[in-house]
Amino acid sequence: MTSGTPTSGLALDMVAPRGYCAGVERAIETVERALDELGPPVYVRGEIVHNRHVVDSLAARGAIFVPTELDVPEGANIILSAHGVSPEVHANCAARKLRVIDATCPLVSKVHAEVRRYARRDATILLVGHVDHDEVIGTRGEAPDRVIVVEDVAQAHAVEVPDPENVALATQTTLSLDDMAEIVGVLRKRFPALHIPPKGDICYATQNRQDAVKQSVRDGADLVLVVGSRNSSNSNRMVEVGAAAGAEAYLIENAQAIDQAWLEGKSRVALTAGASAPEVLVREVADMLEARGFGRTGSDEPSTEGVFFHLPREFR
Repeated sequence: MTSGTPTSGLALDMVAPRGYCAGVERAIETVERALDELGPPVYVRGEIVHNRHVVDSLAARGAIFVPTELDVPEGANIILSAHGVSPEVHANCAARKLRVIDATCPLVSKVHAEVRRYARRDATILLVGHVDHDEVIGTRGEAPDRVIVVEDVAQAHAVEVPDPENVALATQTTLSLDDMAEIVGVLRKRFPALHIPPKGDICYATQNRQDAVKQSVRDGADLVLVVGSRNSSNSNRMVEVGAAAGAEAYLIENAQAIDQAWLEGKSRVALTAGASAPEVLVREVADMLEARGFGRTGSDEPSTEGVFFHLPREFR
């Protein structure tokens, strides 16, 4: 833990928790173990997690990332990404006699199970999320004739269902809590019988990282830097949360992506990372900011959340 008031008057707040969540750690370790124990090539459907640095590092070790399971040679090993896939993907893998190692985050698997359960009751499932996100595509595939994706408040006001008395809610796990609350509020008002899971679908890491960003702005941060890739939903939502709280906020891939003009006139920078961004990139940004005179405060430990997910059964 680092703390104290920087003598320069310029502060760099190392926000925690940040970086890898348990689902991302599990997915990355799954690929690493497959490379160690099975040897390359190991095929991975899509990006194992949404971070370019991670994908490039694993590719350098022999992982081959493919758009679909149909691009994998018959009988080969395939790892399914943390975002989850539809039953159709599993069927295609079986038809091609692929050895499937499923690295889907258990929290995403929970949402899939909810959708299947609602579909068995002939409910219409309103899935709040981004229609083109890998997680939503996979979740929707569990019951494509029963799932309607709702992306924003406008769609929440407009969506129609066959039976307003038999409608259920599911959500993408990496949304902004505030945005989701507004959408769900509209849906609950329009559909009083809306069935909502007893435990929400937003993952613990998404919530904790958004809460930490809000707190850093309340503590005086006037600039928020979120390390993460452009296609990382939870990273983008953290940027939005920082901006909504009143700070300038930017998503950066690495230290080289920082526009030095952003730092002009700023006295306190909050540095954090999305749930799929490695700590090594955060440290590089911190070193660059320290060289600019920002004194480091906050936490050297990226996460002490204490959540752990077992590896897929193939590697236990």
